[in-house]
Amino acid sequence: MRIEVKHLTRYSYQPRVDNAQHVSYLTPAQNEHQQLLSHSLEISPLPVERESSTDLFGNTRTFFAIHASHPVLSVTAHSVVATFPRAAVLSNISWESAQERFKYHARAAHHHATEFTFASPYVPIHDEFLQYAIASFAPGATLIDCAFHLMNRIHHDFIYESNSTEVNTTALQALSQRRGVCQDFAHIMVACWRSLGLPARYVSGYLLTHPPEGQLRLLGSDASHAWASVFIPDVSGDTSPDAGQWLDFDPTNNRNAGEDYVTLAKGRDFSDVSPLRGVILGGTSHQLEVQVTVTPQEVC
Repeated sequence: MRIEVKHLTRYSYQPRVDNAQHVSYLTPAQNEHQQLLSHSLEISPLPVERESSTDLFGNTRTFFAIHASHPVLSVTAHSVVATFPRAAVLSNISWESAQERFKYHARAAHHHATEFTFASPYVPIHDEFLQYAIASFAPGATLIDCAFHLMNRIHHDFIYESNSTEVNTTALQALSQRRGVCQDFAHIMVACWRSLGLPARYVSGYLLTHPPEGQLRLLGSDASHAWASVFIPDVSGDTSPDAGQWLDFDPTNNRNAGEDYVTLAKGRDFSDVSPLRGVILGGTSHQLEVQVTVTPQEVC
């Protein structure tokens, strides 16, 4: 598929902001599932400093600084991405065997996915996640089957409700209230996996949606999306120490990520890949407006 994404973020400040420094994660990833065909990032007012770099997790981030007084900050990302079918992940490894791979063993080689087994700012390690998750992890069951079972339970046990949580709501808070949005569902799923010692990461991006039958697509009516990813060792019989593959699960929609998903960035949780964050001088109050449009493009 070829997918076009327009993502507008606008902050209106009162009083004006005198100085600002921001970091954005709005450049889609390049990986085996997608190719970035074009990308632009328009910032107003025009920054005096701007630099893009690659972070610890391989994401593209853009730093910019504005030293002029401004009442409004507008950031518009426009991207076109080609996405490809995702090959089936074949592994019969049990969840217990996978768990054992990531336990500490003296003088054992470090596995690259181990860094995603620890707590992070929005995803604490807590017994409540273990108690919820264990019902999906039958003795001897494959890790993939357990992951599907857990996703299905989260999808049915939790209520999707806009504005029921804040952007800084932790996974433990969302677990307690049994409702939230895609960010919360992804955090809960990541926390459940990590409570069992399994590597799990948070993924930000977009999902191509379709308007109701007979209605036109409304510009700006889409939203950014989030899902979770777990590391599956021993894919296709490869027994090398780092063998394996990340497999994406979307508990909000109860499905795996596919060609209609666009990945922006991955990290330990939302705090690593927030689309836009920063530090400002002034602007004691603000209003935020976000418009996202995700549309398919015709391929010639």
